[in-house]
Amino acid sequence: MAAHPVDEKLPALKMATSGLQHVAAMYAGVVAPPLIVGAAVGLSATDLTFLTGACLFTAGLATFLQTLGIWKIGARLPFVNGVTFAGVAPMTAVVASTEDKSDALPIIFGAVVVAGLLGFVAAPFFSKAIRFFPPVVTGSVITLIGVSLLPVAFGWAQGPDPKADAYGSTTFLALAGITLLIVLLLRRFTRGFVKQIAVLLGLIVGTLVAIPFGVTDFSPVAHADVVGFPTPFHFGAPQFQLAAILSLCVVMVVSMTESTADMLALGEIVERPADERTIAAGLRADTLGSALSPLFNGFMCSAFAQNIGLVAMTRIRSRYVVATGGGFLVLMGLCPMAASLIAVVPRPVLGGAGIVLFGSVAASGIQTLMRAGLERDNNVLIVAVSLAVGIIPITAPGFYHAFPETAKIVLDSGISTGCVTAVVLNLLFNHLGKGREAHDVTHPMEAGEEIAAVH
Repeated sequence: MAAHPVDEKLPALKMATSGLQHVAAMYAGVVAPPLIVGAAVGLSATDLTFLTGACLFTAGLATFLQTLGIWKIGARLPFVNGVTFAGVAPMTAVVASTEDKSDALPIIFGAVVVAGLLGFVAAPFFSKAIRFFPPVVTGSVITLIGVSLLPVAFGWAQGPDPKADAYGSTTFLALAGITLLIVLLLRRFTRGFVKQIAVLLGLIVGTLVAIPFGVTDFSPVAHADVVGFPTPFHFGAPQFQLAAILSLCVVMVVSMTESTADMLALGEIVERPADERTIAAGLRADTLGSALSPLFNGFMCSAFAQNIGLVAMTRIRSRYVVATGGGFLVLMGLCPMAASLIAVVPRPVLGGAGIVLFGSVAASGIQTLMRAGLERDNNVLIVAVSLAVGIIPITAPGFYHAFPETAKIVLDSGISTGCVTAVVLNLLFNHLGKGREAHDVTHPMEAGEEIAAVH
């Protein structure tokens, strides 16, 4: 009996190039949080490089946990794990509230350890929410994941520094457009292996095209060390502060909600639906990876939604490919010079490829919604309202400005708010009470039978 594509082991060259493609897609997302937090702490260039390498190293370990798994830990799906961006705001808030900045990172690490361990214990209970995720909910959430990620690609396309005069220049946008065109042409006119690594080839060609424009910066390679190891507790032993722990616990709940949605999305794409046991195992990998990460000076880990788009587009579903990508991340953590090679890729080039990747996630959500029973007005309303609530942080970033900072951690995550909205509305319309049947109303803007009776 042939192995499921998820468990398939591909030839070495294909495994390596496809794994590297996953690393290229998520690299910017991994290095951004340590750069932001490290800058807030006031780390030297050497320590900032160390912190970034540590986060790459721990992302690789967490990816191993998720893809290969041990015991009841790991979804064993092609899932990339890395530093969650949801923790950036509360971590910088911890830095701001700490008088002695040398204590800031140990306090953050202590809060991450506690949040990770509590999340590990809660994982099997959290996974029971799977029964509240029918296609109308999962389709809405998957679509939101893609839509929420697209602004990230648009930001990359405009350049690396929003404060720079050249941000959004025609040069940057042209490079993003050229990269997008290259990926599309490769996907349209090539076959087999070349077609499957179209994104990686697009990034390479786009980077070469960017050289004459002076956008490609090779200085990270010149200044990087060949060998480096993330020494345990380099910034000091973890410290445990209640306010920081509570703040990171909220982030952990948000992260677990998003990871559950990501696992459901990926399960649909690879045609191995994520059941309760899979989600529990995946959440254990997320939370254990987070709890162990501070040992090597890393932050809270979570699933990377952008790589789901890569799986959807390439149709390479092997978890061993992603595990290979995890191996590259570990090597980058141990070899800063190798990590700097990915850093050479200009942000606009990454943005052009990101449009394809993130758009593919949204398209997968729409495919799921096609079998969600949208002939029923109840389901149409669930989709309409959950999508509307989920895109609030994208279209109106300051919408929740009057709320407490702790609440904004959740509210500013469109994936989380949209997911919760879809689950609650599905319970209200499809589970509580008898509800109207599909033939009563077929469109949310049509009159219901009560109004029709009045007329």
